[in-house]
Amino acid sequence: MFTGIIETAGIVQSLRRNNGGLTLTVKADGIARDTEIGASIAVNGACLTVVSRDAGIFTVEIVPETVQRTTFSRLHIGDRVNLERTLRLSDRIDGHLVQGHVDGVGRIVARETRGNSIWYTLEIPDVLTPYVIEKGSIALDGISLTIARLTDSLCAVSIIPHTASITTFGDKKTGDEVNIEVDMIGRYVESLLQAGRIRAPDEEAGKSPITESWLKERL
Repeated sequence: MFTGIIETAGIVQSLRRNNGGLTLTVKADGIARDTEIGASIAVNGACLTVVSRDAGIFTVEIVPETVQRTTFSRLHIGDRVNLERTLRLSDRIDGHLVQGHVDGVGRIVARETRGNSIWYTLEIPDVLTPYVIEKGSIALDGISLTIARLTDSLCAVSIIPHTASITTFGDKKTGDEVNIEVDMIGRYVESLLQAGRIRAPDEEAGKSPITESWLKERL
């Protein structure tokens, strides 16, 4: 589990493709020294497992399913990637709860400077639009951000200078793609609603499946 508060940006040192999968080595001095083999780490928002480490570098293996769902297939040696280690139970949650399970890929369609911030507008996949709301949370390349504006499949976020300087977002431009993870709360709510509809005898009458007794049964 992560919070979407990026610790640092690492540099891709090597990429090795293998039957649709990918072995990725990243240079990140502080994080590599303090990360154990077998630990989870979020790389551009995707939860990956450290399989080896050395002085200042660590290596993760990425399965074909993750490669297909993310922007990892477009990575190159020398690219910067956002890094966050797992949440400790004693930590403050300054962002929002992020699983590191990428839901899809979005594309930046506009970038503009507004005062002291950078305003990005992204086109997100239609299948993800039900899970995003204005002023809600979204993780883009692992960064916890607030949705400033939402119009159909266009989602706008505002990046402060600090976030732009310590993450890869300061380098993002129109046409670039980013990994998206929607707020998990939206998915759980959808699942509960679907379960309620299946069991609700009053559905055809137009009554809500969420009743006091329905909730008590599930507490």
